[in-house]
Amino acid sequence: MSASNNGAGGEGGGRGGASIDATDVLILDLLEADGRATLSELSEAAGLSVSAVQSRVQKLERRGAIKGYRAVVDQEMRGLPIGAFVAVTPLDYSEEASIPEKLEGIPGILSCYSIAGAPSFMLVVRVASPTKLEELLNLIHRTVPVSTETTMILQTYFTR
Repeated sequence: MSASNNGAGGEGGGRGGASIDATDVLILDLLEADGRATLSELSEAAGLSVSAVQSRVQKLERRGAIKGYRAVVDQEMRGLPIGAFVAVTPLDYSEEASIPEKLEGIPGILSCYSIAGAPSFMLVVRVASPTKLEELLNLIHRTVPVSTETTMILQTYFTR
């Protein structure tokens, strides 16, 4: 999610009620676009000194507005060309709360979202082949009592 669209702009959006001002949103937007941006580049864009930007970045990290930095990897080049969305519906709703925790460590599951509607969760998965996708789905079914519906990703036009 883009930092400028998270509803935090000046409305007490940080932890502990601390507000995030327009300069913080600009810094978040710049880092979201390029996590390797230098403090010098950020200071030039924000119109602040390098030390002022460094202080703001550190505060944003401490408050949890910046959750981390990571490389964006081409999954096909990594050997995982098959992507899919897997809608997950619990068979036993009394176990619904434990499903994300039980699925978290399974290789191939990149993310798990709680969603509104008939399925309770949406998984994003990446695997090496259709056979590996079938194996992953079977593992999910052995791990938690759920039904699933899988939608293959044909092409990704953009992510943020």
